[in-house]
Amino acid sequence: MPAIAQSRIAILATHGFEQSELEVPLQKLRENGATVDVISLEAGEIKGWDEKDWGAAVAVDRVLADTMPADYDALVLPGGQINPDLLRVEKDAIDFIKSFDGAGKPIAAICHAPWLLVEAGLLEGRRATSYPSIRTDVINAGATWTDESVVRDGHIVTSRNPGDLDAFVAAIVEMVEDGASTRQAAE
Repeated sequence: MPAIAQSRIAILATHGFEQSELEVPLQKLRENGATVDVISLEAGEIKGWDEKDWGAAVAVDRVLADTMPADYDALVLPGGQINPDLLRVEKDAIDFIKSFDGAGKPIAAICHAPWLLVEAGLLEGRRATSYPSIRTDVINAGATWTDESVVRDGHIVTSRNPGDLDAFVAAIVEMVEDGASTRQAAE
């Protein structure tokens, strides 16, 4: 597995992502030398949600339909209520997530983003955390829910909220560097 500085990481999001839950991992992973692409359903920009209103826009680097999971070492799923709710009804988004799981590549979901893991059927028999309001959804998907800042179960890591971002990003770096993934892309 590559060091974080040689890794390529996908952030899958659409409109309504929690502002800090996309921007902080994007910034910190890039500061660590990773190549990070924001992937969305359409080209252009996606607009975040910042506390009680729409936040800033973030440029989309790649369109989901033109993106191959094999090109990435890890997947980050930011939360917010709107973003994962819109993505979980998109078959291509769920298939993208399932491809990372099938390859054993790190998947990191924070806040409401575990909804995407629920939809992809990836939580059965796992330990996970989430924003408290979707706790029952995570439990009903077969996970053991726990109130911890970061819960890692195999190649999946989950966190609760923006207050957990430092620990969340540290867990992503650790997973990439400790070999939780095998990159299949041709250089």
